[in-house]
Amino acid sequence: MGLYTLHRELWVPYPLSTVFDFVSRAENLERITPPWMRFRILTPLPIVMEPGATVAYSLRVRGIPLRWLTEIESWNPPHEFVDVQAKGPYKLWRHTHRFSELNGGTLIADTVAYSLPFGSLGRLVHRLQVARDLGQIFDYRAQQVQALLPRQPGKA
Repeated sequence: MGLYTLHRELWVPYPLSTVFDFVSRAENLERITPPWMRFRILTPLPIVMEPGATVAYSLRVRGIPLRWLTEIESWNPPHEFVDVQAKGPYKLWRHTHRFSELNGGTLIADTVAYSLPFGSLGRLVHRLQVARDLGQIFDYRAQQVQALLPRQPGKA
């Protein structure tokens, strides 16, 4: 099985509680997901985030419509939460979101462990497209988180 890991870090000049609150709200997923994915939450809002909570959504990957269901595996505000794919295109998807105070702001660390189905074909598709697509998605997320987080008094 091809097991892959994507790790990204982003520092933002906002308090830990503000950043955790923004990133952990399901309704903000649409705002930080690239528009070309046509990401839409199907679960009625607001969603109470806690272990066992599920979020259903639809999206497009390279024009192909998909449905995805994630489950909150662990919930430890304001420092960490983990969501896992319950149903969707990956063989495995486990996204750990960690938040820590650093230099007067907050460090956001995302680690995604994932695997594709279809054995050798899945490994080829990962090498040719999936790794690049995920990089672009997380680049967009970083830009949007920085742009959308509310300004705090006294912060630039």
